Amino acid sequence: MSSKYHQWYHPYRPDKAFQKKAAYFSMEFAVHQALKIYSGGLGFLAGSHMLSAFELKQNLVGIGMLWKYGYYDQGRNKDQTLHPHFVEKHYSFLEDSGHEVEVNIFGNNAVKVRAMVLKPSVFGSVPIYLLTTDVEGNDDLSRSIMNNLYDSNELTRICQSIVLGIGGAKLVEALGGADIYHLNEGHALPAFYYLRNQGVGKEQMVFTTHTPEMAGNVERDAHVLNDSGFFGKKLSHDELMKETGGSDRLSYTVAALRMAKRTNAVSKLHAKVSRAMWNGNTGSGGIFPITNAQNQKFWQDISLQKARKNKNVSAFHKRKAVLKKELFDVVLDQTGKLFDPKVLTIVWARRFAEYKRADLLLRDMERFERILSSTEHPVQIIWAGKPYPKDTGAIGVFDRLVQFTKYRTNTAVLVGYEMALSKKLKLGSDVWLNTPRITREASGTSGMSAAMNGSVNLSVNDGWIPEFAKNEKNSFILPEADYKSPVHEQDDFDSANLYRCLEEKVLPMYYNAPDKWSEVVFKGMDDVVPAFSSNRMAIQYYKELYQ
Repeated sequence: MSSKYHQWYHPYRPDKAFQKKAAYFSMEFAVHQALKIYSGGLGFLAGSHMLSAFELKQNLVGIGMLWKYGYYDQGRNKDQTLHPHFVEKHYSFLEDSGHEVEVNIFGNNAVKVRAMVLKPSVFGSVPIYLLTTDVEGNDDLSRSIMNNLYDSNELTRICQSIVLGIGGAKLVEALGGADIYHLNEGHALPAFYYLRNQGVGKEQMVFTTHTPEMAGNVERDAHVLNDSGFFGKKLSHDELMKETGGSDRLSYTVAALRMAKRTNAVSKLHAKVSRAMWNGNTGSGGIFPITNAQNQKFWQDISLQKARKNKNVSAFHKRKAVLKKELFDVVLDQTGKLFDPKVLTIVWARRFAEYKRADLLLRDMERFERILSSTEHPVQIIWAGKPYPKDTGAIGVFDRLVQFTKYRTNTAVLVGYEMALSKKLKLGSDVWLNTPRITREASGTSGMSAAMNGSVNLSVNDGWIPEFAKNEKNSFILPEADYKSPVHEQDDFDSANLYRCLEEKVLPMYYNAPDKWSEVVFKGMDDVVPAFSSNRMAIQYYKELYQ
């Protein structure tokens, strides 16, 4: 194999601040619309990290998975409700790295794992090696491991972790080894076990925990894991109990925390929440924050940035009107609705999960209808996002919004929430709405790239927001609900404050005090960069996690 990427290689000499060889393991990467191997925020974050690592000339590579059907393609049923499509993906721009390693999965000790490489020249990221078992010589079951990101079958998910973790660690060995092995969330945990079995010390293993949500902190039956090959070798009963602390279940997060030299959370608030959650389980020096961020070069519109730099309000509004028109063409195409660029446009767009409360605005219908029908302060609202294809609760919320918006001229639900649509929504919106139940959003990043494009955050005070927000100066922040109170009380409290904020602050300022509105817009753009651009984050990872 003649490819330079058959070994550890970058098309530049790494900057001397970033000499350490770091391998970054992630279940998903969002680096470009065309490469559909991501589902949501974790992927957007990892993708921005890889783009910034390339810009900064870091000695880092990504290790990921080549999902045959991606996450899913979001379409509609006849009545416009959600329909997930699973369509085979092929990428001519990926190159075979020439590496094929073997892993042991449930007694089949010769499952072949091939590594394809996304070269820096394609999308401007560091090299990302994408693993696949969908290769000649594997049986159908082994090949099917790669079908779906976040497969709903628990055994398949275990297999995916073994491929990413052990297959990925073996690949890094074949590339020449790394100084640092970085797990972005616990999915690749088998890497740590494999490395430990090879005599790699704790000082080379680091971990990022991404969410307080149970779905992101997987626990599995330890005996099934032991049978599957998860630990890189068969453990005796005593060894297994040592790994689990005497339990029959293994928490991926707890195991990673104990094995890593250093662990970071993804915002200051999340670090606090994580320390409380995992108290007593951190084998490293506690959990410290490296706040998530997004890649400025990818996400920010150059003309908006220039208008801000020149303090040119009219140039900003002129460009924003063009971007709104581009977004509204998508609305028109998908829903047959003609939106008006002069009308304040609110967007709620992110992964659909129950705790993120996409339908919070629908809590008091009478009040919401009043806001929607105002002629003095008109408003347009767009929702977009992908629920997990088996999450009936989240799909129910999505479908309810579809039915609610269907016959109203100034509301719309869009499908196809991937990188391209996400960018259009951030560029074309005036207000970026964020409504998770407080303490549940570890960081959130969509509001960062929205702010880069002059979309004002209207948010609960959670995740990254407390580090950024100056209420009514660069954003609008809702009063904090008591997160210990019953869920319906939190929802009542937050929805009442959301209506009040829209009626008394956001809409009057946009229409009656445009100069003040422009100040808030520009202040948001100023404050989000460089504090929440991923170059800052990628530097911090080297300085604080990889040291």
